[in-house]
Amino acid sequence: MIHKFDVVIVGAGGAGLRAAVEIPKEYSTAVISKVFPTRSHTGTAQGGVCAALSNEEEDSWLNHAFDTVKGSDYLGDQDAIEIMCKDAPRAIIELEHMGMPFSRTKEGKIAQRKFGGHTKPVDPNDPNSKRIPVKRSCYSADRTGHVMLQTLYENCIKNNIMFFSEFFLTDLIIEDGICKGLTVFDMATSEIHVFQAKAVMFATGGYGRAFRITSNAHVGTGDGCAMVYQAGLPLEDMEFYQFHPTGLWRLGILVSEAARGEGGILRNNANEPFMEVYAPSVKDLAPRDLVSRAIISEIRAGRGILGSDGTHYINLDLTHLGKKIIDEKIPEITGFARTYLGVEPTKECVPIQPTAHYAMGGIPTNYDTEVFADTKGNVVNGFYAAGECACVSVHGANRLGTNSLLDIVVFGRRGGKRIAEYLPKAKHHEFKIDPTERTRSKINELLARTGSEKVAVIRRELQQSMMDKCGIFRNEKDLLENKEHIKEYKQRYKNITVQDKSKVFNTDLIEAIELGNLLDIAESVNESALNRHESRGAHTREDFPKRDDVNWMKHTFITKNDNGSTNIDYKKVIKTQFEPMERKY
Repeated sequence: MIHKFDVVIVGAGGAGLRAAVEIPKEYSTAVISKVFPTRSHTGTAQGGVCAALSNEEEDSWLNHAFDTVKGSDYLGDQDAIEIMCKDAPRAIIELEHMGMPFSRTKEGKIAQRKFGGHTKPVDPNDPNSKRIPVKRSCYSADRTGHVMLQTLYENCIKNNIMFFSEFFLTDLIIEDGICKGLTVFDMATSEIHVFQAKAVMFATGGYGRAFRITSNAHVGTGDGCAMVYQAGLPLEDMEFYQFHPTGLWRLGILVSEAARGEGGILRNNANEPFMEVYAPSVKDLAPRDLVSRAIISEIRAGRGILGSDGTHYINLDLTHLGKKIIDEKIPEITGFARTYLGVEPTKECVPIQPTAHYAMGGIPTNYDTEVFADTKGNVVNGFYAAGECACVSVHGANRLGTNSLLDIVVFGRRGGKRIAEYLPKAKHHEFKIDPTERTRSKINELLARTGSEKVAVIRRELQQSMMDKCGIFRNEKDLLENKEHIKEYKQRYKNITVQDKSKVFNTDLIEAIELGNLLDIAESVNESALNRHESRGAHTREDFPKRDDVNWMKHTFITKNDNGSTNIDYKKVIKTQFEPMERKY
């Protein structure tokens, strides 16, 4: 079945919906999602969305930009960062006008809280003076992403956007440097659908499911990034993957930074508040990469707490906050602790461990979300990307908390506006080949396999290997071993069996396709990490412990060749006003 739309957006999270709102009503727009839109992963974002509103204390977009550049370990492109931070206050007010229910101050203004890495100078006239945490995160209790997603979905319904829920992306159709559309798989019926479009945007989210302990939903298998990689287009900065320091022990379910923003304290097995050793100024509100490394360092030093399953964790202490703050400001977080670990946060510490959380890298774009075809800045006509699957790059080597929700609304909007400018001169391009052929062949081949390997077993081994050898700490030996493991998993993948042959919600088949995507994603992450001989942000090489600005102030572009090998190229980081300095907190 072939559908013709002016615009097709893949992904119904914040970035995709924010872009859809911007498409003029005279154009037809379809949003494709493998889950119902309000089940998209944006809904799990808890702590807030940042902007220098100065509602509770004096702040400025320049402070925000400085923190974002420093947080990125100077790998973020400063032109894009300035656009995002300048536009942040307008973006938040716009969401408020759309109906997003923010928490409020006593004066009725949007409430703001402190978050890791967000600071301001003690002396506003001296940007080099000591910096202290600032209230910059606008929040809706600890359900900020949830209410943002609901608000944007309601506005899309008002704008007559057409949704195709539970449709699974299987192929990206690019011919002669032009994106002509895509192929999807109707999960309810197994029917193959082709969407022909003048403009296609990917807003497909991240790929946390490449790791065993993750805060990502089960849908976070990197399908959009994998499609781009498989199409021979580059992925950018894939080595930079963020581990959030506070996931529920063993489960990885997110305990938002809002818990520490409200005053939560990390403690080791001696009940010591150890973050003051690693970040004397901001302590528990240090950036995520630094806190995650501190937690693992405490555990390695024998100061972790031994769990019932033989693994170690660290305690997050909220007991001193009081029941009122816990119940009013962080009810969801503390509810998770009660439900999944049987812990009462008003009386007991919450066991936590770092959890795979966010991809700083992804599909390379300019700040109008047009997808790059190479390091020279050439773009793929009619192809756009926004949100976690994209790399603008505003997050560089490490994203600051609350910058993700800001990223999706600022660049989702910019992408929607750029598509609207493109549409009057755009047209539908005819396909040169049968657009269903590759998808049909892939599905038939998977269903025909009769090997002894199981999808779940390979996936679990891949996730554990990525966690152990390409996680928070890395070295050449582990990365080379992981490279061989991924090769082995790819060979074993050819010998899997899809036991379910039915056509109605065949999740066995869907998981098999997702595993193929995860294997390609893992390959791109590991190869990029192996090639970067320095430590920067979330990429920590124990054999190259120093940041190397002389040789490595550049973005990694990795592409997959027709023969299955990979090629790595590099692109210069864009610097405007912030000079690299040692990153201390």
